[in-house]
Amino acid sequence: MKEIMDASSMKRSLVRMAHEIVEKNKGVEGLVLVGIKTRGEFLAERLKQMIDQFEECDIPCDSLDISSWRDDIERGEVQPPVLGVPVQDRIVILVDDVLYKGRTVRAAMDGIMHFGRPRAIHLAVLVDRGHRELPIRADYVGKNVPTSLNEDVKVLVSETDGQDGVYIS
Repeated sequence: MKEIMDASSMKRSLVRMAHEIVEKNKGVEGLVLVGIKTRGEFLAERLKQMIDQFEECDIPCDSLDISSWRDDIERGEVQPPVLGVPVQDRIVILVDDVLYKGRTVRAAMDGIMHFGRPRAIHLAVLVDRGHRELPIRADYVGKNVPTSLNEDVKVLVSETDGQDGVYIS
């Protein structure tokens, strides 16, 4: 595995993304952060802490398990998860670790729409690796990493993996 981001470059990217989110939205009014489980939820929480710190605010933040809206997983009748933040007429910033084909993001947007009609949905990803199958693009990107289809991008976060880093194999 080759390291493409270490802990400090991950943090720098997240700080930049946090500033871009505030700038693009002309402040924090109406913003809601929603991390896509699993690693997206930890990245969303980090973005929240950064924005809260430099904007002196308390942005609502939650995570979403999108398995109920996946189109590539066979399942029986499943009760959709609960989202603990309001999305109706809010600007929802979806946060994920890696943007690849776009199917995870599509499922997350379906999930968000299940809970209300946001004013807008923006996408923040730590790594955009290309190879889209759906017309989805990130609004905030930590790093663009061109990859081949047979390569894997792995994001590690200290909350679950004991260290921060992005690796390609």
